[in-house]
Amino acid sequence: MKNALFMDGIVTHSGAFARLIASLGCASVLTFFAVGNAQALDANKGTNAMAAVNQMAKVTPQQALKEGARAYYSGEKDKALSPLRYAAQNGQAMAAWKLGRMYSQGDGVPEDDLQAFRYFSQVVREYSSDGPKSHSAPFVASALVEIGRYFLTGIDDTPVKKNPHKAHEVFTYAASYFGDADAQYNLGLMYLDNRLPDFDRRLAARWLKLAAVKGHVGAQAKFGELLFFSKEMTAARMTGLKWMTLARRQVAGSESNAWIVALHEKAFSLASEKERRKSANWADEWLSKRGLVVASSN
Repeated sequence: MKNALFMDGIVTHSGAFARLIASLGCASVLTFFAVGNAQALDANKGTNAMAAVNQMAKVTPQQALKEGARAYYSGEKDKALSPLRYAAQNGQAMAAWKLGRMYSQGDGVPEDDLQAFRYFSQVVREYSSDGPKSHSAPFVASALVEIGRYFLTGIDDTPVKKNPHKAHEVFTYAASYFGDADAQYNLGLMYLDNRLPDFDRRLAARWLKLAAVKGHVGAQAKFGELLFFSKEMTAARMTGLKWMTLARRQVAGSESNAWIVALHEKAFSLASEKERRKSANWADEWLSKRGLVVASSN
């Protein structure tokens, strides 16, 4: 059933997570969600791992998290691993999430997407029931987004296969129950993909706008593009230019943001001088109200 997690457009949390896990399918993938301790999650097993755990025995999980964070941000990432693993094993969602990020990015450890997937899965399995207002909620939502992205592409030579339907389910849960802007953005992108069965520009606009209003720069750019260039939404052309201008104001000249700059320049070239001024003034006012710095003044 399309959008099975929705009831009148809103996710009902009771039982929704159980249905989400069930929807993730094969036993080999579910095994990742069932992994329950740091030694099983990490490739560093045996004597060295046990010695590290024994050294942490008199340290609380919260203290271990703080020690791991201190080591990480002081540049001693190798020394951060043992306390973070211990904290993750003993109830600290942020530690498991951070380890997932480290493995996904090759940050202080060899890049390992399967290991990252396992850590993100631990966060989801152990902490999602805490609720959207809990301290762990941002990490659960972020972990769901990371899992969704892995399902969009799959992980080569592992049981984690490319599965857009599973990605859609995960993004929907994170976008609706946790209200996560990154999940809303990814869900909007999926609805914009005409190769997928759920292609729907209006639903794309809905999710992208939710993320854009929260300050997600990518969503601001894509929402603006949808409004400005869509033949079905010609009346919203000016609004689209405003959102693209806002996104352009907030990005630096990094390669990862080049698409936002190019998108804005394309729309800017098609706009009248009056439209350009109005969009620039609107973007500057939006940023000013939120105490943000204007990065560009095209």
